[in-house]
Amino acid sequence: MFRKTMIVLAVTFAASTPSFAQFPLPLPPIIPMPDGTPEDRAACESDVRRYCQNAIPDNMRVLACLQQNRSRLAPACRGVLEKYGQ
Repeated sequence: MFRKTMIVLAVTFAASTPSFAQFPLPLPPIIPMPDGTPEDRAACESDVRRYCQNAIPDNMRVLACLQQNRSRLAPACRGVLEKYGQ
């Protein structure tokens, strides 16, 4: 998810500069990023509902919320964050 956001921001910034505006380049297709396996979602479901209910359904807000509440998360959910480098 984080990688997708960074790619979109980088492409948007590069496309808005004057040098790129003169020479339009084809944009690469945006590859949908997975939201984790069913096991990953199950490991974090209770923590998301407990600490991040107001961030649903925005996955980026949910991720930020989980990161802010890392010390409160169940070990399985912390493991999911670590698995994805978060």
